[in-house]
Amino acid sequence: MYLPLIILTSLYFISLHENKKMKFLTPKIISIFIFFSCIQSISQAKIKKFDKQYGDPFDHTYTPIFEIKHPAQISNLALQITPDTASSAYQMFNNSGRILLKRPFRLWDSSHDDGVEDLSRLASFNTSFLVNIYRPKNDTPAEGLAFLICPDLDLPKNSQGQYLGLTNSTTDGDASNRIIAVELDTFKQDFDIDDNHIGIDLHSIDSIKSESLTPHGIQLAPIGARFYNIWIQYDGIKKVLDVYIVEQMGKNGSTPPRPNDPILTHNLDLRKFVNQESYFGFSASTGHFNQLNCVLRWNLTVEYFQEKNHGLIIGLGVGVPIVVVLMILFGYFGYFYYKKKRGDRSQSNILGALKSLPGMPRDFEFKELKKATNNFDEKNKLGEGGYGVVYKGNLVDEKLEIAVKWFSRESIKGEDDFLAELTIINRLRHKHLVKLLGWSHKHGKLLLVYEYMPNGSLDKHLFSAPDKEPLSWCVRYNIVSGVASALHYLHNEYEQKVVHRDLKANNIMLDSNFNARLGDFGLARAIDNEKTSYADEAEGVLGTMGYIAPECFHTGKATQHSDVYAFGAVLLEVVCGQRPGTKVNGFQLLVDWVWFLHRDGRILEAVDRRLGDDYVAEEAKRLLLLALACSHPIASERPTTQTIVQIISGSVPAPEVPPFKPSFVWPSMVPVDIESSIVDTISITTPQFSSENNSIEYLSK
Repeated sequence: MYLPLIILTSLYFISLHENKKMKFLTPKIISIFIFFSCIQSISQAKIKKFDKQYGDPFDHTYTPIFEIKHPAQISNLALQITPDTASSAYQMFNNSGRILLKRPFRLWDSSHDDGVEDLSRLASFNTSFLVNIYRPKNDTPAEGLAFLICPDLDLPKNSQGQYLGLTNSTTDGDASNRIIAVELDTFKQDFDIDDNHIGIDLHSIDSIKSESLTPHGIQLAPIGARFYNIWIQYDGIKKVLDVYIVEQMGKNGSTPPRPNDPILTHNLDLRKFVNQESYFGFSASTGHFNQLNCVLRWNLTVEYFQEKNHGLIIGLGVGVPIVVVLMILFGYFGYFYYKKKRGDRSQSNILGALKSLPGMPRDFEFKELKKATNNFDEKNKLGEGGYGVVYKGNLVDEKLEIAVKWFSRESIKGEDDFLAELTIINRLRHKHLVKLLGWSHKHGKLLLVYEYMPNGSLDKHLFSAPDKEPLSWCVRYNIVSGVASALHYLHNEYEQKVVHRDLKANNIMLDSNFNARLGDFGLARAIDNEKTSYADEAEGVLGTMGYIAPECFHTGKATQHSDVYAFGAVLLEVVCGQRPGTKVNGFQLLVDWVWFLHRDGRILEAVDRRLGDDYVAEEAKRLLLLALACSHPIASERPTTQTIVQIISGSVPAPEVPPFKPSFVWPSMVPVDIESSIVDTISITTPQFSSENNSIEYLSK
């Protein structure tokens, strides 16, 4: 509540200290600001945040938290919104159910005593959940599952079939329903676009907006089990509802990132469609056909309005001025104490690290880099990631093009990233590594300067527009040879072992002759020679999905084996011209498809089609077999970088690769053929989701 006051008063004292800056922050202006802030804090209802994670798994301990409307139940480690098995109490057909959080949320504020509503904003919410919509015995699925906001904890009578537990034949379309729902519909009614869509419902099951999922490669209720993550986000200021969906690889697989673009978006004013006090939860139904409507995990965040306390308002009227004075003093002394401590630590760390570096790199003036990049113009931006932004620069006097990496992560963590990359890359000397030219550190701005790579990153060329000429086979082979040489240097030839931890096509740069230069050492770490791994306990598993070895999700450690796994993913990208996470011919991952082709003796069909016949078949087969060997689920079975270099050079034959992809198991067990393995990153068994089927298996076909 008082944070703006702290910030403003701190800025004022800074302006006094600086003498010339921010002269507009006069004591008079600050006093006016404080006055209106106090009035606002007294008159407005406070916005509170509710943030909970449920399930994973669900069990009987959740019974007091949820309102479970029969025949819905919690069983088999999930919320079964409709029955998951028949019994004497109910059948699996023509049923509807609801499971709702028992507590309501106040979604907007009546800020005045006369009841006039504040129109400036509504509550915001963000929910995500994992669903498994399963057809028992592979019968026709029906009807659907919905996330809903509703006025009470009741289940409408006769809401089975097409009504999804939301309405019935009498109430459907009635504005007094006061419900909003996002439906996952698996059965086509006359008013539906198809039998596999997602829709937004207002008072009615006839969606105001819907999107077929079939063109997006998503089938809600396929033959066999699939798991989907759904995100529903509502911005209470912009009054926009966004819905996202993406498949998750197995029940216990890692949660994939939310897609950048929503599959549905709709401008929506909650006040027009729901009650001020409303409940959140799920509903579902079955009809003449049935399906299991399972929710396995649910996260819910709501920024809601707290009911006003009039007694508290009086107290605030007296107490706020006193608190404000204390906050002003706190802001003044706190800011300068923090600034001094932070400045001392930052300067000490940077200078201490630089003094320890052999052949201290060049210290660039910040204004020099600012001029070289045209004030860090967006037009000069080369790329952006979690650790910073990279700009192209030109040192005119030296006739030198440079790449400037500005670390964007804040405070101490940003300095740690800066120091990690600086101390490692400065000591490395290899023709296939990007060369560090220097650094800059002033007023908390952390920058590294590298030689500029005119041909950009490898992925820019691998995944270019269809009308552009693809990289030739000779260039591709030369690139992977260079990367292998650089990785071998990091693992074995440098005085310390170095694990890169983020090897991918985007971090492989190409010079003017299309020679590979491995870059971006923001995640790289040196490890003692007697050790085999590096664990960052503060951050957990780091890297990019698709390149992270499966064991990393269990150990939390980066090793030379995990770097080799990432190199295998890069090999597949280079040879196949497709990203590691690409779904190909029904396979969820590129590596699974290539392994399938290898089993059938057709591995060369994986070669990038844009090359036509313009490649060396023997070399292509060698790289594809090497890629599969590097992608072995068991870390100890992957080749070393020395072997990799020898295979690429042709001095040793291609590796022997089993026809069936071994399963990843934890802890290590005897590998199992892909045809008999369950796609699961934890073990080779998975909990049942249906009493009728006690061992649902998810096979790679």
